[in-house]
Amino acid sequence: MSRKSGRRLGGFLFVLLLIAAGVGAYLWQRYTSFADAPLAGLEPGESLVVERGDSLPAIVRKLRAAGVHEGELVEWRALARQLGAAGKLQVGEYALGPGTSPRELLIAMRDGKVVRRRFTIVEGWNIRELRAALARAKDLEQETAGLDDAALMKALGHPGQHAEGRFLPETYLFTRGDSDLDVLRRAYQSMEKALAAAWERRVPDSVLKTPEEMLVLASIVEKETGIAEERPRIAGLFERRLQIGMRLQTDPTVIYGVGTNYDGNLRKVHLTTDTPYNTYTRAGLPPTPIAMPGADALQAVARPQRGEELYFVAVGDGSGRHLFARTLAEHEANVQRYLQKYRQARAAESAGSRTQGRQWRCVRMRASSR
Repeated sequence: MSRKSGRRLGGFLFVLLLIAAGVGAYLWQRYTSFADAPLAGLEPGESLVVERGDSLPAIVRKLRAAGVHEGELVEWRALARQLGAAGKLQVGEYALGPGTSPRELLIAMRDGKVVRRRFTIVEGWNIRELRAALARAKDLEQETAGLDDAALMKALGHPGQHAEGRFLPETYLFTRGDSDLDVLRRAYQSMEKALAAAWERRVPDSVLKTPEEMLVLASIVEKETGIAEERPRIAGLFERRLQIGMRLQTDPTVIYGVGTNYDGNLRKVHLTTDTPYNTYTRAGLPPTPIAMPGADALQAVARPQRGEELYFVAVGDGSGRHLFARTLAEHEANVQRYLQKYRQARAAESAGSRTQGRQWRCVRMRASSR
């Protein structure tokens, strides 16, 4: 080969290398742009469900169906190999929010960063309210719809146990495919731990004989006040009543005994009609909890506030707070204050002051003068 021909060949190869380098740079730029650019066509709240047996091509087809058209399959495969995600995509539901890039999505599927939803059990809910809320949770599989409370407890592995009060109020995270029974199982275990911790912390001279009694009293305290600093005070008051054999005379237990017939208005007939939960007609604790007590109510019952108070009544100003008394005479004076504010509220309502009427709405007494 002549020197001139060699120069021509070298120039040709150089041009080919430049072309190859240019093509490579273009492909790399396109690849990196694909990997890190936000996926288009997504609406807030969209998600991708990876099911057992789904391959990467199947996942890309699901993305196409969701309106995502970025990237050829070869680019998705190259990115999956680069990220160590090839053959390692985990089953679950993944967020497809605006701004999600292919790289972020593949990393999430590789690491199993699935969408986690929340279900909150509210302090003071009873079992009917809890089950109704679970039935409305559309993202949970429904396994308990056809079960009564007894069958529910059997499904949880606790046959014969009353369902009331057994599930700790807090927020529980769940993922796609979880059921209402899964959430209840976790809430039950959380309550068992919280109750055991409270029982270990109880005062040595507690009148409560078993963790079950603690759970019952905590449920009453939970229903009596939503004011955190009042819980130990009310717990101490009830403990003193139990110690001296005085009836608890607490409205929430009566209301629980009335059940679904309660229309929001507690009447004298309710207070005088005997049921296992009527603490006006029966001494001691009711047979079961009346609601789901939170951890704070359990701790208040474990460490009740010392004192001599035996009575309390709502302040009547809409704050949810109470007036406490040691003697019946002091209590009756507090009741008169409550009634005075109640009458003021009624007068304000009749005068057309709706705002003041709501502010001073009637709050029933929480303890009887009997």
